[in-house]
Amino acid sequence: MARRKRRPLVPDSRGALDQFKNQVMANEGYHIDKENPDNVKFEVANEVGVPLQKGYNGRLTSKEAGKVGGKIGGSMVKELVRMAQERMKNK
Repeated sequence: MARRKRRPLVPDSRGALDQFKNQVMANEGYHIDKENPDNVKFEVANEVGVPLQKGYNGRLTSKEAGKVGGKIGGSMVKELVRMAQERMKNK
């Protein structure tokens, strides 16, 4: 199975995406490391009981990985939807 490319469609947007992730996850009550915004995934994994560790995690099931990524990505999507609804309401 091929690995997904973990790069944004617009390469210059990486910094803004990381900043947005930091903002959303801080609002959710997580500790944010501005130097390494991906560290929040370890805190989320610990909270949901997934044995995520630095380095190789090939033994994680898809369900376990989805619990971590879903929490982070889902929170970001909810915030984007909220922001869009707010803009539509103000027009």
